[in-house]
Amino acid sequence: MQKESFKTWWFRFWMNLYPMFLGTGGRVTFIAADWREVRVRLRLNLWTYNYVGTIFGGSMFAASDPFYMLMLYRTLGPEYVVWDKAAHIRFRRPGKSRLEARFLLTEAALAEIKAKVTAQGETDHPFTLQWVDRAGQVHAEVERTVYVATKDFYKQKRQAKAAKATN
Repeated sequence: MQKESFKTWWFRFWMNLYPMFLGTGGRVTFIAADWREVRVRLRLNLWTYNYVGTIFGGSMFAASDPFYMLMLYRTLGPEYVVWDKAAHIRFRRPGKSRLEARFLLTEAALAEIKAKVTAQGETDHPFTLQWVDRAGQVHAEVERTVYVATKDFYKQKRQAKAAKATN
């Protein structure tokens, strides 16, 4: 099992205090030293409680927001541009207890992303994660699409778009 480094522990510490993430009700519990695994916990509490007494779906959605983008940004390095592009959530059952999500960045996904970016300059890559309870029952599935491009390709694309807009 991968361990946390001081840098990822420090990032996790500050991420849990960051107001935009704090407001989701989520809590980052682990970030691997190589940024290829992140775990997030979501409890039923004052911040996540909805009208019918279950975890607010918006909390599940928002607490899953930045992680695949951050993981790719940290793993691929400064020669790439990485953006969250789209997301979709499917609710399976109401969350009444602690839920956890595990974000994994596999070697196969990294190889596929790098191959597509090498061939095309850019790619949109989908990732799927699940919010599960302690018994392993799935309460929601979230698909997040992340845009990845080389910095040079992205710069040329933006310049072409700006030139087209001025004509």
